[in-house]
Amino acid sequence: MILTVTLNTALDVTYRVPRLLPHASHRVSAVAERPGGKGINVARVLGALGHEVTATGFAGGPAGELVRELLAQRSPEVVDALVPCAGGTRRTLAVVDETSGDTTQFNEPGPLITPAEWAQFLARYEALLAGADAVALCGSLPPGVPVGAYAALVRAARAAGVPVLLDTSGEALRRGVAARPEMIKPNAAELAELTGSREPLPATRDARRRGAHAVVTSLGPAGLLAATPEGTWQAAPPRALSGNPTGAGDSAVAGLLSALAEGLDWPDRLTRAVALSAATVLAPAAGEFDPRTYDEVRLAVSVTDESGAEHPSAQG
Repeated sequence: MILTVTLNTALDVTYRVPRLLPHASHRVSAVAERPGGKGINVARVLGALGHEVTATGFAGGPAGELVRELLAQRSPEVVDALVPCAGGTRRTLAVVDETSGDTTQFNEPGPLITPAEWAQFLARYEALLAGADAVALCGSLPPGVPVGAYAALVRAARAAGVPVLLDTSGEALRRGVAARPEMIKPNAAELAELTGSREPLPATRDARRRGAHAVVTSLGPAGLLAATPEGTWQAAPPRALSGNPTGAGDSAVAGLLSALAEGLDWPDRLTRAVALSAATVLAPAAGEFDPRTYDEVRLAVSVTDESGAEHPSAQG
């Protein structure tokens, strides 16, 4: 079983408008709602890939109830182990401009988590670790959760012998890296904030020295850069992609985690992650992925090592 943790779950709402203009009134052409938050997104992709997956974190209020209902309806393969909280689950709003294909995102703050709710979550998390093959710790921390929360969760997983992928930012990432997770997956801005360097390769290696066993950096349309004990690789999609990037990074995390659980090597892990990310960008609804697009892109992903030599992928 793969366990995903989303401390700040969300109800993701996507509006589509013919054209997004400042200071104007807009007629929405389509609305979509889905369970969200980074770890929930990861769990849904893992389930679609055929993995046994359990999602935990917090859910509360009407939005939290709808998150759980939609998760059960649309991703019945994902086991719901979310912990109730008194505060209301946040909503995120993505507005898609159908003319340009660009997306504008609005994110609400999360609910205030009480010390008692945090203690209840920790007990649930430690119990779930007993049956987990890998863990993804994803997203922001809601108010009330200690800033060192991810570091504590990484240490608990390591004590249980369960590899951890950490995907967060800011001080939560800084402290979490020091707890020595198996892998982190920052984007370029998060990596620069962590290391102080805007040069992706040196910064990725620096992040490894700070404690992460492996670092996979998202370079946006340029794909992924990975610094690992086995070497350094860059994986790129076959072409520039235009679409809705919401959830693309989470799909990449699902690809990396599923490939880790299956024992694939790094070129194959990166191929899967890039292909899933690309298929999510091109999907009509935020955070979804088209299996046919995934298969097409997977066959054309380019993976090169530090010398520039291309590595064939068994995934292709």
